[in-house]
Amino acid sequence: MAHSDAHAVGEPALAHIQTLPSWLLNRASARGRRLVSDALAQDGLRMPHHAVLSAVADLGPVAQAELGRTTGFDPKDMVGILNDLQAQQLVTRAPDPNDRRKNAITLTEEGRRRLRRLTELGDEANEALMAALSPAERQLFLALLARIVDED
Repeated sequence: MAHSDAHAVGEPALAHIQTLPSWLLNRASARGRRLVSDALAQDGLRMPHHAVLSAVADLGPVAQAELGRTTGFDPKDMVGILNDLQAQQLVTRAPDPNDRRKNAITLTEEGRRRLRRLTELGDEANEALMAALSPAERQLFLALLARIVDED
């Protein structure tokens, strides 16, 4: 039976919408973003900073353009994020020795330390997000979400 046929006749429209998977996923996503954002703010950074630091840790030294492609950030946004990270001495930007027209981004030792702290804070926030679920439920929930995401 299709979900639309399953809801009670005369059920309020909003009550129906609030039971839909898309609605619930959106609410869960918003809660997750809020928890992680608040956690990272304890260290004075935002989610894009954490994503870029993580990518530089994995790829560095990395060209700024490749970093933008990897993270999906708009080039204008990437400049601002890198300016913030460089101002805090978390990354260095230097001409790429292979192509002087490009910048190579590298994580500093302080950047590595801060990345470890941001990872801890993000993990704690995700723990809070999943706190209502047992370990087995968490494993199943994540597997099911991964299947939904992989459909794209």
